Amino acid sequence: MAVSPPPLRVAVLDDYQGIAATVDWSPIPRPVDLLAIREHLAPGDELVARLADREVVVAMRERTPIGADLLSRLPTLKLLVTTGPFNAAIDVAAAHRLGITVCGTGGAITPTVELTWALIHALQRHVIAEDAALRAGRWQQTVGADLAGATLGLVGLGRIGRLVAAVGHAYGMRVTAWSPHLTPERAAEAQAQLLDRRSLFESADVVSIHMVLSEATRGLVGTDELAAMKSSAILVNTSRGGLIDEAALIDALRTNRIRGAGLDVYDQEPLPAGHPLTTLGNTVLTPHLGYVTENCMNVFYRDIVDDIVGYCAGTPCRLVKP
Repeated sequence: MAVSPPPLRVAVLDDYQGIAATVDWSPIPRPVDLLAIREHLAPGDELVARLADREVVVAMRERTPIGADLLSRLPTLKLLVTTGPFNAAIDVAAAHRLGITVCGTGGAITPTVELTWALIHALQRHVIAEDAALRAGRWQQTVGADLAGATLGLVGLGRIGRLVAAVGHAYGMRVTAWSPHLTPERAAEAQAQLLDRRSLFESADVVSIHMVLSEATRGLVGTDELAAMKSSAILVNTSRGGLIDEAALIDALRTNRIRGAGLDVYDQEPLPAGHPLTTLGNTVLTPHLGYVTENCMNVFYRDIVDDIVGYCAGTPCRLVKP
């Protein structure tokens, strides 16, 4: 009689929407014992206890930092899967030292582009304020700002930035761009005008950030950049919270130094209740939804299952290296 393989204990972190329970795990050659953690648990004793017997842990983007200390307290962990091809919140080098395989997945960039424009529209046309006013019985309270003829300043002109630029052109906007290594030739490919950093902030009506967070880019947008912006301009960030000096941004918003900010990312996530940003009337805030769409989640979970199948077969795929 064939002996059934032991169950594979899999944990999915930060499964806020309960998607893991709807996934087809059947391609995995071992029965799956699934633990889907729907609330956010910070690294610490409670998270360690929940993951103590898990052989596989799936990290949903960078929602939970997974450092060397946490990894060292999970002796049964053998496979760590991150959604996306890399994850700045995971100490991949520490995982490798501990003999833990780290795999990634594919993804999609268009959802972040779409959310960027949702935030821009919400700010330019006062969508949140007008929705609230209408529900309260009031009609037409604000005057919107036009996109046609306005200047879109892109801090970063990579894959996402170029798609944001294309939409800006469709609206008839002038598109400018800056990043530390951006060349005039690369800017021209996206039909964007390369400016120096200060000139971009001074001239833009909409500033949208599309950079990777690193030690070199942390706090890239600070007091000086915000002071250079027009008082009528808005700032949008769908990249990473650490790219903006949050205290400086809050001060600029409180004093109406800039007209508003649309934010999907924050220094601390989840954003704590009562955070100063939530008390301001000139912000539109979303809870890091940039990648959270049906298509992107389908890609994530398709590759998660495939990664686990590869691990079980001894041929792991989409390896993430230090």
